[in-house]
Amino acid sequence: MVNKRALNLLLFVVLIAGIRLWQQRDMVSGAAPGLQGVTVAGQPYHLPAHPEHPVLVHFWASWCSVCRAEQSSIAALAHEDPNVITVAMQSGSPAQVAAHMREQGIDFPVVNDPDGSISRAWGVHAVPASFIIAPDGTISFVEVGYTTQAGLIIRRWLAGL
Repeated sequence: MVNKRALNLLLFVVLIAGIRLWQQRDMVSGAAPGLQGVTVAGQPYHLPAHPEHPVLVHFWASWCSVCRAEQSSIAALAHEDPNVITVAMQSGSPAQVAAHMREQGIDFPVVNDPDGSISRAWGVHAVPASFIIAPDGTISFVEVGYTTQAGLIIRRWLAGL
């Protein structure tokens, strides 16, 4: 009985690890790609090559239900720390993204990516996707799928060590 449970647990872990590897197959590593644009609120944004503190770069989409489940955590992080930028992947025009944000009651900083060019540059195929950029400009952590606020806080803290 114990051996069967252990085998089932091992198979489950291998399956999850395989799915995560497949989801992250093309995502960038090493030096963070450039990210610049104008936020939906009209503010210019440029990801520094060597940020003073770790930066969370979070990709999401208005049509993604998992992203909606995670958006309050991202909003809380963005209100606590200015080193959070989000990218709305293929979610429509800036006006459509702004309308979605008003409907959902969210106000974190967003660079719109209507044609997916920013997402492609970062290798993002699935959302939500989060990157933690360390002060040396390298990507310290990559997560695809739902991530807790505590998990993101810990990863940002580790990236700053």
